[in-house]
Amino acid sequence: MLGVSHRHTALSGSRHTFTEPSSKRVRPLGRVTSLANLISPVKNGAVRRFGHTIQSISFRGESKSPAPKPCSKSAAPTPPKRRNSTLWSESQDWSQTAPLSSREIKRQEAIYELTRGEQDLIEDLHLARKAYHDPMLKLSIMSQEELTHIFGDLDAYIPLHEDLLAQLAKATGPDGTVKEIGQIVIGWLPRLRAYRDYCSNQLAAKALLDQRKQDRRVQDFLQRCLESPFSRKLDLWSFLDVPRSRLVKYPLLLREVLRHTPAQHPDTSLLQTAISIIQDVLSDINMRQGESECQYYTEKLEFLHESQRDPRIQASKNLLCHGELRNKSGTKLHVFLFTEVLVLTRPVTRTDRQVYQVYRQPIPVQDLQLEDLQDGDVRMGGSFRGAFSTVERTKNIFRIRFADGSRSRSHTLQGNDVFHKQQWLNCLRSAIAEQRQALDTLCKPAELPIEPDENSPRNVSELPSSPSPQKSRRSRRSLCSMGKRKETML
Repeated sequence: MLGVSHRHTALSGSRHTFTEPSSKRVRPLGRVTSLANLISPVKNGAVRRFGHTIQSISFRGESKSPAPKPCSKSAAPTPPKRRNSTLWSESQDWSQTAPLSSREIKRQEAIYELTRGEQDLIEDLHLARKAYHDPMLKLSIMSQEELTHIFGDLDAYIPLHEDLLAQLAKATGPDGTVKEIGQIVIGWLPRLRAYRDYCSNQLAAKALLDQRKQDRRVQDFLQRCLESPFSRKLDLWSFLDVPRSRLVKYPLLLREVLRHTPAQHPDTSLLQTAISIIQDVLSDINMRQGESECQYYTEKLEFLHESQRDPRIQASKNLLCHGELRNKSGTKLHVFLFTEVLVLTRPVTRTDRQVYQVYRQPIPVQDLQLEDLQDGDVRMGGSFRGAFSTVERTKNIFRIRFADGSRSRSHTLQGNDVFHKQQWLNCLRSAIAEQRQALDTLCKPAELPIEPDENSPRNVSELPSSPSPQKSRRSRRSLCSMGKRKETML
C-alpha cells in the first residue's frame, strides 16, 4: 500500500510518474494508492501516496533503524558479487543462427531481458531463504513466527517463477530465438495474484524487521551478511522487496517486446491482451495493499479526546497520502490524508511501539480550506529552519483550516522543500476535488417527469404517483445545503 506510501501508490507500472523540479533528492510521492509508493519505512520526510500504481507503493515504517555496527574493526570490506549483464546477442553463436533483422534482434533482446529477470528473481528468493531465513531460525536469532511474518511464503513464489522460466526455455529454438511468447504470458500472468497477501503484509513486515534490528544479535547477523559477497552490498529488505519491484516491471517488459514485434506477428494481439491482464492484476494487488496500509495506520492512531474519533477515519478504506510536516511552532507532525478526512498527529513511542497521537481536531475533506502561502508570508517560530534569522524568509508553507473557521484554528504547515510542498498541495487539491464532485453528483437535479402526450392516459389514477417538481426541488436543495461549504482557496 508505494508512497507516499500515498502508496497509494495504482499498479499500472509506467502510467503514473513524478518528476522532480530540482536536483535535490526527494522521495517521490507514492499513491495507494497504493506496491503503491510502495515507500521505504526508514524514510520519514517525503509525502507517501497510494492508489494508482504499485510503483508508487513504497513501504514505510515508523522510525529509523540505528546504523549497524561493524562486526570487526579489522575486517576489510568484501568486494560485492556482481551479476552477469551479458546481452542476448553476445551469448549467441552467430555461425549457427540464421541472419536476423535489426528489429528481430531487439525483440529477442527484450524477451531475453524478461528471462534473465526471472532467473535473477529466483536466485534472490533462494538467497533470502538459505542465507537469511534458515540460518536465523537455526541459530534462534528469530522465532519461526517472526520469520514467517517477515519473509512470507517464499516457498510458494519460487516455483511460480520457475514455471515461467521453464515455459520460456521450452519455447526457445535450437538457434536461441523465441518465436512466440504471447500465449505463455497470457496463461501465466493471472497467477501473480498470489502476491496479494505478500504485498499487503509488507508494511507490517518491514516494521517488525526494523524493531528486531534493535536486538544486537539480529543486528550483528545482518551486518555480517551485508559484508559478505553474496549480498552484493544489499541489505535483507532489498531481497524481500524484489518481488514487488519485479511486479511493476512486467508491463514495461511486455511493452518493450510488443514495440519490436511486427504488426502481422501472432504475438501482437496476444501481447496487448497480456498487458491488459497484468495491469488488472497489479490494480487488484495495489487495492488490497492500500486497504491493508490504511488499516495498519488507523489502528496506530491514539485519540486524546473522544471528540476526535471521527467515524470517517475508521470507515476509510484508502489512505491517499501521508508524511511529515512541521507546524508553526516547529513541531514535527505526521499528517494522514484519508479519502474523507485529514488527520494531524504527533508520533510518540509506547513501550517500544510507535503510535500516532491525534493532534487537534480531524478535518473532513469536504470542510477543508486550503491556502497556498508565498515564501515569507508568515513569520514562523519554534525550530523552523531559518526561523531565527531576520534575513531568510520562511519557505514552503501552506495553510489548512475548517472552511467555516468556527471549529478549529488554522494550521500553518511547512514542507521540506518546494517539491515536498507541491506534492502535498496536489494531493490535497485532488482529494478536495473528488469530494466536491461526489457532492455535485449527489445534488444533481433529477429529470422532471415527461409530460404525457395526447395518446397517454388522461385519468390521474392511471399515471404513476410522484411528488410535485416544486417539492422535489425543495427537498434536493435542503439536502445539498447540508453539504455546502465555502469556496476552497487554491
